[in-house]
Amino acid sequence: MAEITALAKFKVPLGSQEIELQQIDHAEGGMSLLRIRIREGKRFTIFDIDPESAEQWAAAMQTWAKSQERK
Repeated sequence: MAEITALAKFKVPLGSQEIELQQIDHAEGGMSLLRIRIREGKRFTIFDIDPESAEQWAAAMQTWAKSQERK
């Protein structure tokens, strides 16, 4: 069984998707993962990613967001 800890939840202004971030800690000393749940109406998309992938994703998103500030 895994323990799930809520980290953040927010709604995207355009498209009204709900994004939820959770930490998943697997029992028996398993790896912790970041779960990203995107809800669009009744449809869910779920990603469980490792810490290294989360860092790469976060860096790419931050780079993009900063590039938009100059426009």
